[in-house]
Amino acid sequence: MEFEEVIKTRRSIRFYADTDVEDELITKILKAGMQAPGSRLKAEPWEFIVVKDAETREKLGNVAPNTKKAGEAPVVIMPLANINRAHYKLMWQEDMGACTENMLLEACNLGLGGLWIGVAPVEERMNDIAEIFSLPEGVKPYCMVCIGYPADDVENRFMDKFDESRIYYEKY
Repeated sequence: MEFEEVIKTRRSIRFYADTDVEDELITKILKAGMQAPGSRLKAEPWEFIVVKDAETREKLGNVAPNTKKAGEAPVVIMPLANINRAHYKLMWQEDMGACTENMLLEACNLGLGGLWIGVAPVEERMNDIAEIFSLPEGVKPYCMVCIGYPADDVENRFMDKFDESRIYYEKY
């Protein structure tokens, strides 16, 4: 798929086929995430936990009302920020946002569906996830990325979101 098409067609996919996602595709998604721009070269904070285990996915699905889909997706990738490695300690969420979007775009490019479930900055959710994975001090969960083959009646498709009335030049 051409890059422009990926940008225009990527959507949040919440329903998945009962099909495993191949490890080589997961690796491609992780590589795309690691190619994201960070606030400082060689100080990118990202680390990941790939979750396929149904019991662990169910625990993630019970963290908060908006995390339910994590229990239903074949794979959940947990982007984590290792603050100890980050150069700018307060910019980790920006770095992780770029990383996460790259992963979702690559998932679409590979014919997979993805869903970004927010975790940070909600401390209760972050603490619950840190407990599930026994995360060390300084490693913070950013979000959950659900990945899977879209269900038969679901697809990434173009939705025109362009709104010229939101664009200003030189001043508001």
